[in-house]
Amino acid sequence: MYSHDTQIRVRYAETDQMGYVYHGNYAAYFEVARTEAFRQLGIRYKDMEADGVGMPVGELRTRFRRPARYDDLLTVRLLLKQPAEGSRVLFEYEIYNEAQELLTEGHTLMVFVNAATGRPVPMPADIQAKLAPYFTEDDLGSPITPPANPSDAPAPAAFLKG
Repeated sequence: MYSHDTQIRVRYAETDQMGYVYHGNYAAYFEVARTEAFRQLGIRYKDMEADGVGMPVGELRTRFRRPARYDDLLTVRLLLKQPAEGSRVLFEYEIYNEAQELLTEGHTLMVFVNAATGRPVPMPADIQAKLAPYFTEDDLGSPITPPANPSDAPAPAAFLKG
């Protein structure tokens, strides 16, 4: 399993009238975490794209447990619990505030594609080689499975201003 933490300070422009981070910004937070995790591994999106490979989002899921607010310092934890399967790779995310409270969970199922045709292609060998040390032989045979929907919904009080 591979894990990487990225910190993001919530800017005023990212909040809505209630003072919460606007829900659409979480996809951008996930993207920042993916980019920084890849950068830490020595993988640059720019190089991948120059080689004719894109990585669009095939699926996005976000579960809000508690709101993030202006000036919160968030830790966005990216988790790769499963190796890529063919052209698909599942990134999972957890977002924590400074008190280490879990605020948000999510995942993106990304698909490697030929940039010219838009058709799926296997994960590039150089990326696979950089991720391989983080997985055991037991991990290699399991199919990519997005996390099940959590049944422990937060109480509405978790979103009250406090």
